[in-house]
Amino acid sequence: MPPNALTAPVLKPGKFANPDVALNGQPRARVALRALDTLWFNTGTLCNLTCANCYIESSPRNDRLQYLTAAEVAAYLDEIAILRLPTREIGFTGGEPCLNPELPAMLEDVLARGHTALVLTNAMAPLRKIRPQLLDLHARHGARLRFRVSLDHYAAPVHEAERGKRSWKPAIDGLVWLATHGFPLDVAARSLSGEPERVLRDGFARLFAELNVKLDAHDPVRLMVFPEMDAGRDVPEITEACWGILQKSPDSVMCASSRMVVKRKGAANPAVLACTLLAYDRQFELGATLAEASGPVALNHPHCAAFCVLGGAACSR
Repeated sequence: MPPNALTAPVLKPGKFANPDVALNGQPRARVALRALDTLWFNTGTLCNLTCANCYIESSPRNDRLQYLTAAEVAAYLDEIAILRLPTREIGFTGGEPCLNPELPAMLEDVLARGHTALVLTNAMAPLRKIRPQLLDLHARHGARLRFRVSLDHYAAPVHEAERGKRSWKPAIDGLVWLATHGFPLDVAARSLSGEPERVLRDGFARLFAELNVKLDAHDPVRLMVFPEMDAGRDVPEITEACWGILQKSPDSVMCASSRMVVKRKGAANPAVLACTLLAYDRQFELGATLAEASGPVALNHPHCAAFCVLGGAACSR
């Protein structure tokens, strides 16, 4: 449960109800796709863990988003090439991407085409099972294969309160293995403990030093500290006027530069979504192709405000 969740104000009725207009009558902010810098593939919602507050509700039983196949990924990579899109990075998220049996083939395809591949992982048993394939890819493609390891806190008790007992050591072992073998990597942490960000970063700096992992905990890219998300918590709606008030550009928001591909359970084909965070909200399903998904996105969800605009967070680097 996010910090202060029990005392946080409940979302006011009527907010985020109209994609065009906020509750106060002002035009809702929309974000145009500046350029498709990053294309994410959700390889499936199955995961080896059941976390306490997983934004996408991944678990060993949740298959609402089915495994993508390497052929389905290839079709979108083909579209990038045909449309000459400036996509530099291909991200893989889940669930736990390393559970998908076709992940090594997907990575091979992505890297062979000259893209950078970023895999979000808990670095536990599923990754351990494909270590030989990962080492081979690293030997042939070098730094273009990157990993971001989910480590919710610098101390085992907080991490395991979210991810379950006996989840700390395997994650640390996986992190150290990736670092030891020279894979470029980052760490994704969360503000679960309610500590100031400076305290969190200092704690991670001590941990990385103890592990001899060469990561700068004070670099906001190498250690990403994500805000907690609670769709039922009251947050401001983002209107067109907010860009000037906040002195923030819509180009800084994640949906200005990325999209995500998913395959819903029972669907014949994958779909392209506006955002990595909103896999189940159909209003953010933009089409079956990248061309169809190139239109503007209305910021009509609490996560748009709490995570992206006000939280300043992004899944891409």
